[in-house]
Amino acid sequence: MSLSRPADHAAPALATDAPPTCEVPHFAPVRVRGGRQRLHRLVRHRRRTVAAGLAVTAAALVAAGPRPGTGTGPQDAQRARGHPVTGQVRERHGAELVTAPLRIADAATVRLLRPGDRVDVVAAGDGGAGDASVIARGARVTKLPAPEDGSAASGALVVVSVPRATAHRLVGAGASARLAVTLC
Repeated sequence: MSLSRPADHAAPALATDAPPTCEVPHFAPVRVRGGRQRLHRLVRHRRRTVAAGLAVTAAALVAAGPRPGTGTGPQDAQRARGHPVTGQVRERHGAELVTAPLRIADAATVRLLRPGDRVDVVAAGDGGAGDASVIARGARVTKLPAPEDGSAASGALVVVSVPRATAHRLVGAGASARLAVTLC
C-alpha cells in the first residue's frame, strides 16, 4: 500500500474575492459607571464595621465593671477633684524613698500646701546676707500634721518623701538653718 494522495483530491485554490482591509473607526473612551458609588459603599461599610467594633468594645468594658481593689470609694472622689493620692509612696528608679519631717519657718506658706504637692526645700542661713541653698528638689509632700497650739512663731511641720541621702541633708540643714519651701 502506498500512502500517496489520490489525484482527484487536489488542494483548493485561494479565493481572490476577499474584502479590502479597512481602519477601525474611532470610538469615544469607555467609562465604567458606578465607580464612585462603589467607593462610597465601601467606605460606608468600613465605617459601620468600625462603629460596630467600638460599640462591642464599650459594652464589654461596661459589663466588666471596675475591678475589686482599684478603688471606688470616697478617697477616689477627692482624687477626681484634683487631690493626688498620698497613701503609698512609690520608689524611684534605684532610689529608696523615705519620709522626713521638716520644720518650715513660715507657717503661712505651709497652709498653702496640700498632700501630693512637689516642693523645693531651701535652707537660708542665719547671717541674713541672702546665702540660701536648695537642699532638695521636687520633694513630694506626703503629710501636713495639724499645727500645735501657739507654734506659729516656730513655723509649721511638713512631712516630705525624698531619697534617703536627701533626707540626711534635710535633717542636717534643719538643725543649722531656717528652711523654706517653694512650689514646683
